[in-house]
Amino acid sequence: MILQLIIGGLAGGGLGFAYFKFVGCSSGACPLTSHPVSSTIYGAVLGAIVANGLR
Repeated sequence: MILQLIIGGLAGGGLGFAYFKFVGCSSGACPLTSHPVSSTIYGAVLGAIVANGLR
């Protein structure tokens, strides 16, 4: 179970960073996608939540 959460968090963090890199927010007005750290953390938390629901 803990491994599933870690894998989900890592996958979500990677997807969150990819979203920042390729879509992002160039003006800086978007709170979640204007900085790579916030986008990665948000993706990691969301990935862990989804991975927890898959069991």
